[in-house]
Amino acid sequence: MWIERKSPSRIERRFEFESYTKISLFMERIENLCKENEIYPNISFGKTFVSVTIFLEDEPINQRFTEFSKIIDEIYES
Repeated sequence: MWIERKSPSRIERRFEFESYTKISLFMERIENLCKENEIYPNISFGKTFVSVTIFLEDEPINQRFTEFSKIIDEIYES
């Protein structure tokens, strides 16, 4: 579930993985998605997780960011 935060305005989510190999595949797919949508979130990762933060530049969350985050969720679930 994505969490909406204020100051600075952003949405963020942490994704858990069983192996580093799955993280690598997830990151590769996210990279392509970012290039296609020209949205470049902050991404950090460790041995079993990936954290994604999308800064909204003090805008309310809009359809573009909502759709982008839903696609990330779909990538994670597949």
